[in-house]
Amino acid sequence: MTPRRAPAPRSANVVERYSPFQARFFALYFERYFRRHMNALRLTGATRVRNGGAGPLILYANHPGWWDAALYLILARRLFPDRRPFAPMDREMLEKYAFFGRIGAYGVDLEKMSGAADFFRQSALILSRDDSLLWIAAQGRFSDPRERPLGLKPGLAWLCEAAPGAVLAPVAFEYAFWTERSAEAFAAFGEPVPAAELLALDREVRQEDLSRRLAETMDQLARDVVSRDPERFETVLTGRAGVGGVYDAWKSVAAVARGGRWDPAHRKGARPGFEGDR
Repeated sequence: MTPRRAPAPRSANVVERYSPFQARFFALYFERYFRRHMNALRLTGATRVRNGGAGPLILYANHPGWWDAALYLILARRLFPDRRPFAPMDREMLEKYAFFGRIGAYGVDLEKMSGAADFFRQSALILSRDDSLLWIAAQGRFSDPRERPLGLKPGLAWLCEAAPGAVLAPVAFEYAFWTERSAEAFAAFGEPVPAAELLALDREVRQEDLSRRLAETMDQLARDVVSRDPERFETVLTGRAGVGGVYDAWKSVAAVARGGRWDPAHRKGARPGFEGDR
């Protein structure tokens, strides 16, 4: 009887596990999923981070909802196509959905001392690559964008010591309904800061400085979202506008009968194009 072949052992090294092909596949999948369920993805401040220079990039963000992880993949492909994105993930969830390990997720259990040590070890390994992009949900839990203080996890300040050549930038996420039946997703990128500059501060002051930068980015994004002005944003992805069904079909027929063109968006100009939207 031929013995069963044991499954090939999976590498514990998050960098070796990463598959660019699978990461791109899932980014495209989530873009399609986003288009089906959301109205638009709107950004501010992305240019300053795109031009942040060489070396590893750490994007630390608030964590308002489920969509955040999908935006990690979408924004990495859209804004940083030459970087390899990574993000920590709850260890139990990663064991349940192992494929996430192929697209940059690495398991952590911050409730244990060994889990914290493993997080630091794997993060340092990722940040040893100049082309790495490390997403950090800095609060370590879901939280409302209006919550203050932010309560960032202390490990964030340590990352500066692990990668003194890195650049850090705060990212604020928010979701809101404007004029369409589907929600808008927003991401605001704050001013980048070199890790070497932050190392001049002691760890506690450094943590406070990082928290202040993120809170200011979140506050500015909130003001932009409240304005409901799409001109304040760069729109990188659009979904399906309108009510759909019989209502939109009737309005479309009526528009054609008048010799016009049917636009399902409720607000004119609410869905600007973007040269990268493909």
